[in-house]
Amino acid sequence: MADISRRTMVKATGVIGTSMLPAALALDDASARERQKHKARPLANPPSAPAPTTETPTPSLRTYRLTTPYLFFNDEEAAFIECAVARLIPKDDQWAGALEAGVPNYIDKQLAGAWGAGERLYRNGPWQPGTPSQGYQLPLTPAELFRTALGAINKELSKTSFVEMSPEQQDGYLKSLEAVGKDLAGVPSDVFFAHLWQSTLEGFFSDPVYGGNRDMVAWQMIGFPGAYASYYDLVDQHGIKIDRRPMSLAEDVHGHVHIDPGIPARSP
Repeated sequence: MADISRRTMVKATGVIGTSMLPAALALDDASARERQKHKARPLANPPSAPAPTTETPTPSLRTYRLTTPYLFFNDEEAAFIECAVARLIPKDDQWAGALEAGVPNYIDKQLAGAWGAGERLYRNGPWQPGTPSQGYQLPLTPAELFRTALGAINKELSKTSFVEMSPEQQDGYLKSLEAVGKDLAGVPSDVFFAHLWQSTLEGFFSDPVYGGNRDMVAWQMIGFPGAYASYYDLVDQHGIKIDRRPMSLAEDVHGHVHIDPGIPARSP
C-alpha cells in the first residue's frame, strides 16, 4: 500500500479499518507531486481559518481537553477517545487529523443525544447472536456500549494507560480491538471498534454543525463543496471541477459556522 496517498485512503474509508493507521500512509512520488500542486493552487475563496499545518501548531491533548467541554465522556474515557481518533485519522504535514477536526466533540454529542440513547433501535429482544448480515444484535444502547467497553479498556490498561503508550503500541492495541475474540465486559471488541471507527469517520466528514469537521478541513481535503443552496450558475456546465471554499449548513453570511446549540437533541 506504499503507493497510495492519504487522500486516496480517506476516500476509500468505507472498506478500510485500521489500515488508516500511519504505517499505511506513506506517499509515493506521484502523490507527493499531487499534494504539492494542490498546495500551489489555493481555493478561489480561501477559508478564514485554514487547516493546521506544520507551521501552525495543533492543540495537544491537554489543550484540547481544556477547551472542549464534554457532555458524556468522563476524563478517562475522553483521554482514550482523543488518542484513539488521533491514531485512526492522524494529521500530516498538510491536513489536520481527527483530533484537530474536533471528532471527539462530535462523538461526545452523539452519545449524549438521541443516537446514544438508542432512540430508534429495536430493543425488545430476543438477544441472540446474529449473522453479519443481521447487523447490531446487542441489548446495549450506543451510550451503554461505549461506557461499558471504555470502562473495560481503562481497567485492562490500568498499569500503562492508552495515553502513555507509544504510537506503535497504540496502533497495536487498536488492531487487537478490531480483531474478533476480545471481550470488553460483555461487549465484543470488534463491535466496539466498528462503532468507534464509524463515529470517527462521521465526525471527520459530517457538516461542522454537528461538532466535528472543524474548519471544514475534511471537505477541503477531498474537494467537497459542502451545502450550497443553489448551483444555478453551474447547471449547464459539465465535467468541471468545483474549486471553491466549502460551505456549512450552519454558516452565516459572514462565513462563520455556528454549531447548533440544540445538538444533542431528540430526533423527531
